[in-house]
Amino acid sequence: MCGIAGFFGFSNNVELAGNANFVQRHRGPDFAGLWHDDHIALAHRRLSIIDLSDSANQPMVKNGLVIVFNGEIYNYKELKKSLEDEKKFSFETFSDTEVILAYYQIYGKSCLDYFIGMFAFAIYDTRDNSLFIARDHFGIKPLFYTMIGNAFAFSSELKTLVRIDGFDKSINSKALVSCLNYLWISGNDTMFNGCFKLPAAHYLTLKDDHLTIKCYWQLDDQKYFEGSENQIKQELTKELEDAVRRHMVADVPVSTFLSGGLDSSLISVLAKENNDDLSTFTIGTRKSDKKIEQMPDDEKYAKKVAGLFNIRNNVIHLEPNILKELPEMAYTLDEPIGDPAAINTYLICKTARERGIKVLLSGMGADEIFFGYRRQKATLMVLRYNRLPHLIRRIIQFIVDRLPVRLNGRGFKISRWAKRFLNSADLPPDEAYMRSYSYYSENQLRDLITEKYISGIAEIKEEHRQLFYSKFHGDIVNQICNVDINMFMQGLNLTYSDRASMASSVEVRVPFIDKIFIEKVMQIPGNLKFRKGISKYILKRSAEKILPSEIIYRPKASFGAPLRSWISNDLRGMVDDLLSKENIEKRGFLNYAFVQNIIQKDRKGEEDYAYQIYQLLTLELWCREFLDK
Repeated sequence: MCGIAGFFGFSNNVELAGNANFVQRHRGPDFAGLWHDDHIALAHRRLSIIDLSDSANQPMVKNGLVIVFNGEIYNYKELKKSLEDEKKFSFETFSDTEVILAYYQIYGKSCLDYFIGMFAFAIYDTRDNSLFIARDHFGIKPLFYTMIGNAFAFSSELKTLVRIDGFDKSINSKALVSCLNYLWISGNDTMFNGCFKLPAAHYLTLKDDHLTIKCYWQLDDQKYFEGSENQIKQELTKELEDAVRRHMVADVPVSTFLSGGLDSSLISVLAKENNDDLSTFTIGTRKSDKKIEQMPDDEKYAKKVAGLFNIRNNVIHLEPNILKELPEMAYTLDEPIGDPAAINTYLICKTARERGIKVLLSGMGADEIFFGYRRQKATLMVLRYNRLPHLIRRIIQFIVDRLPVRLNGRGFKISRWAKRFLNSADLPPDEAYMRSYSYYSENQLRDLITEKYISGIAEIKEEHRQLFYSKFHGDIVNQICNVDINMFMQGLNLTYSDRASMASSVEVRVPFIDKIFIEKVMQIPGNLKFRKGISKYILKRSAEKILPSEIIYRPKASFGAPLRSWISNDLRGMVDDLLSKENIEKRGFLNYAFVQNIIQKDRKGEEDYAYQIYQLLTLELWCREFLDK
């Protein structure tokens, strides 16, 4: 895992590359490299995981090709052996970087058909001054790019590019609406009109000032498992074991996150089979925070798993200084992302790194591909609810509207859930699902956002509709899973995990988000992912030979933070300061009256707007970092 950047056609390419290495130093503290000619300068910060020797430093130059690479190719040993057996390439290192270079030299763009891993890399051909850039199948590793005049720049982090003279800082309407509605940015936009993310499973070529972007892979929605449930369970277990084994490839120790839930427990136990000395990390929560909102009891369940399987578990009781961490996170994340789980990820990775850990495996991705989120299940319930007589629905709505979400400082989860559920009622399937993880209705968005940016509402709605109906027709469970793979997983979970972990110089790997594994899982019919009211049904059944029932069928717990406690207490002063009338009107994004209204309703306990308020804080802090400075 590393940080990469490149500058093509600027008068000060080398200076920009040097600046990039400084800005991205947290992504690779082990080595800083820079290569340039008269056309381009390439920068690289290295976090050494595979082949720790100096010979694997980058930029790597061989046979007229220069590469900068961020990520890991998990099947690099098999690929290397194949070329050596066929005597097609002579290797000088033990790195996966040189394997990428070799496959590109021999197979060109088709090299991408061979790689299993997470990656963003750029290869410059000195013979014709052409540039080839590629991003992995699910966008695990980031890649931003921009054109400024006829010059081109790319980087692992947005904060590197905004420093270039002439960078367009005008705000993208769709991205602004997206970050407010979802708390993260969907698609391949950034907050800036002239800057983009290279889409997952795409490559970019630049030659003679001509830029082309093409897709090299996509999920096949025409294949389905035809075996029995038992056969699928056996196949699934084998594929997950293989995926975990691939993700253990490293020349440094590999540890795992362990929440004591199904996903992290499966990953940890299977990883233990590959490393008997495995260590794991669990987050604990303050008692004071649990008084305001119910927090998962991860310590209890993680302790049980660690004891059963003789795993060395480290419990980290996080007591973040939220007044300090939140502004720093706005800079770290590159984008206004309003999910406080990013702070947890940063702090736990920071602690792990202090204990000598460079690599952590995560259970991320399982909920997206196996139908594990409550909102996924709730959408199916909404579609059934919509078939109730209109009078009954009106009575239910009347009652729920009057339920408080907090009283005498204590929150009521059932009230929050009921209100959120009814927000999705009376909508078609695509809109019902979009509403399930939207934080505003369309009418609320129109009241929140100023006229200049209102066009973004229609854009995010159409983006979601097209994606919802793009694949898996007739299987609504897999339709929803496909949306989550492309929206929630890429736009939020993978994004904050990369930025927050790399801020601590730690690599997070995600075995569930493995090309081969996801291809297999998305061949499983939806009625085996959600059956008899049980989410992740087939994964849970497969896990019964590995984990105790108490862990498998533990109630769903999110990897979150005590946000409602923070908004009510720690961040109350910051809310009044940053979201003042003067600051809101200065930006020109939002209508102050609406913002003030949701703050007051939240404080009175009439409605739960904690996440919306947190995101508004995040947006203002992001503006101060990326617009004002």
